[in-house]
Amino acid sequence: MKRPPLVLIIDASGAEAEMTAAALRASGYEVVLVEDGAEGLERAVSENFDAVVTEYRLSGLGGLQLIAGLHLKKPRLPILLVTGSRDGDVAIRAVKSGAYDFLPKPIDVEELCSVLEEAIGAARQMAKPVEIGRVYEVQDTLIGKSRAMARVYRELAKIAATPVTVLIRGETGTGKELIARAIYQHGHRAHKPFIAVNCAAIPEHLLESELFGHEKGSFTGAVSTRIGRFEQAHNATLFLDEIGDMDTSLQAKLLRVLQERRIQRVGGREDIPVDVRFIAATHRNLEDMIRKGEFREDLYYRLNVATIQLPPMRERPEDVPLLVDYFLVRYAEDFALGKASISPQAVRFLEQQPWPGNVRQLQNILRKALLKRRGYTITEDDVRTLLAEAAATRSHDDEQTFAQLTKTVLQRSIDGEIPGAYAEMQRLMERELLGAAIEMSDGNKAKAARWLGLSRLTLREKLQQLGLDPRLGGE
Repeated sequence: MKRPPLVLIIDASGAEAEMTAAALRASGYEVVLVEDGAEGLERAVSENFDAVVTEYRLSGLGGLQLIAGLHLKKPRLPILLVTGSRDGDVAIRAVKSGAYDFLPKPIDVEELCSVLEEAIGAARQMAKPVEIGRVYEVQDTLIGKSRAMARVYRELAKIAATPVTVLIRGETGTGKELIARAIYQHGHRAHKPFIAVNCAAIPEHLLESELFGHEKGSFTGAVSTRIGRFEQAHNATLFLDEIGDMDTSLQAKLLRVLQERRIQRVGGREDIPVDVRFIAATHRNLEDMIRKGEFREDLYYRLNVATIQLPPMRERPEDVPLLVDYFLVRYAEDFALGKASISPQAVRFLEQQPWPGNVRQLQNILRKALLKRRGYTITEDDVRTLLAEAAATRSHDDEQTFAQLTKTVLQRSIDGEIPGAYAEMQRLMERELLGAAIEMSDGNKAKAARWLGLSRLTLREKLQQLGLDPRLGGE
């Protein structure tokens, strides 16, 4: 008779760990439960367990140390990390150190059993040990402990150390570039540059030269030879953001690079070899674009080797308090405001919002609220007002058109809510335009002023008139 799988649980959480052990036993597993990390490592090495489930925070020996040490001695033994930590970097480092997978707390026993079954089955079929890759620290912070984000961390950890092309998909504002940087920082080219290109931000007639470079005299204005981003990213990582906005003629040239790993500068004839790790991202529905003839199907399959789908904010409301915490601390430091605070009612209100602009929208609202309060506690009324202003100026195809916005402002004037529609419309549009320029320039007023066609002094004055802090960035 075949024996049931034997699982070692290393967890010091007391009653919670006992409940997990009892649930696994009820599901047909034999379970041994220990609390100390060093003891768990010793038993896992000396006894014949089919899998190990370990908590991150342990007494005696940390979870990551345990995983690395155990994987070194028993590379075929599946190790699952469970943790309540909000830090996505923990999950990524655990998988890179040798963990088979990562599960957030509170543990879903059905999901745990499913992962255990898969892991034990895979371990029995392994032909040789798995090599331990080098662990890199993530410079930017991945925030979230929701199950939706846990899935992202798992996929990221599994593909980061491989050389495969990655396609990151998700709505605008979900943090696609942050995930791309995490892949880079955990990858085998982390010691080389990370080159990022936003395909939607560069005019079509300039994008080819930006990517491929050009030879002197190849077109009017080409007064010297220019090295493109592909050559800059040789032996490094190239991130192509908003790949869905690329013209189809340029898509064909990108396909050639992916297939042949060679480029030609604009106006050049020489084939230049490039060894690049590609990461692409888009908020568009590429399958729909393929059906309409707007995106090449062969390029899609070249890019879609490994995919990470980012969840929108509305699918991870439990992460809102963590993100609020993070952004307030970050901006309080940036604006030299000391400690920032927000009322519990305001946080609950933020959790209930649909966030069509996702994390980027939340980030912008908190930055504006902090500047408005200048160190005092942010209230529910503060964030409610800022969200209402943002909604009044937002113009999406599927939400509010410019004409509808105009009628809304006129109706508010008719109802006596505002003194005049013209001044209110001018204020709303100017505030949104200047705010967007400051945000897109990462607070660089000189750059924002140049885009707006204003002097830096005029921009400062307008920011003051509109109640926006002029000290948002460098010159």
